Amino acid sequence: MKKTLARWLDSDIGHSFRTSPVAMLAAAIAFVCVFCSIFAGWVSPHNPFDLAALELGDARLPPAWEAEGTTKYLLGTDDQGRDILSALIYGARISLVVGMVSVVLSVMVGVLLGLLAGFWGGWLDAFLMRVCDVMLSFPPILVALLIAGVGRALFPNAHDTVAFSVLIISISLTGWVQYARTVRGSTMVERNKEYVQAARVTGVAPLRIMRRHVLPNVLGPVLVLATIQVATAIITEATLSFLGVGVPPTSPSLGTLIRVGNDYLFSGEWWITVFPGLMLILIALSVNLLGDWLRDALNPRLR
Repeated sequence: MKKTLARWLDSDIGHSFRTSPVAMLAAAIAFVCVFCSIFAGWVSPHNPFDLAALELGDARLPPAWEAEGTTKYLLGTDDQGRDILSALIYGARISLVVGMVSVVLSVMVGVLLGLLAGFWGGWLDAFLMRVCDVMLSFPPILVALLIAGVGRALFPNAHDTVAFSVLIISISLTGWVQYARTVRGSTMVERNKEYVQAARVTGVAPLRIMRRHVLPNVLGPVLVLATIQVATAIITEATLSFLGVGVPPTSPSLGTLIRVGNDYLFSGEWWITVFPGLMLILIALSVNLLGDWLRDALNPRLR
């Protein structure tokens, strides 16, 4: 493990990371958010979803530094007496899981279809690209709203797992298009190079050529795009939850917390919506900065 880390730090990408303060700061923020989300049960001071531990008398308490605040709730409480800090930690876990899983699903579908379209060409390429054009003609948030709404109508009393699955599918349905088009363009360039022609002459099967030769050489743009799309997926999930078609109210994400706090924004309880909003901005900004650094690090013209 130590040798692998040392080799990575000595590589071109590792050197670029060590010499970029913005990338290191963004990575540190993202690591803290992911760590707190994974170990929310140990990191958070309270369990905001334990109904037996909630005290309605502590509802809408201000942050600890204000006059009526208390150190028991550092960032205050919401309308149900839940600790805002603990709700942020648990809510960020839900947002990160939905965002990452939806991006992984989009990458798997998009890379597969992009490889097939770029390598085989012909009617398959034309058909898949027309499907991509149709998907791009609709706003992603509109498609996500449609799928999430249909899923909730079909499964009105669905378990949380089904609700999460519908939300992930609704986000992934439009996310795969960008990967498919990116991989298709890169594959069309790679398939005409000498090493691919040599593999064909020696009798290597087309699927093996795509998997062993073409795929590793088209993953660079995919990694950059996937990193940036994680932030987009998290924001999309927060938007759907804010509109009331996201995750179930029993497992609120950052979007749900912002929607709940929005009702009290102009009544003086600003902390209920401001802190979840700042948390969402912090996660999205750190991931986007990492994506920008990775794009520059993988570009040989900028080395």
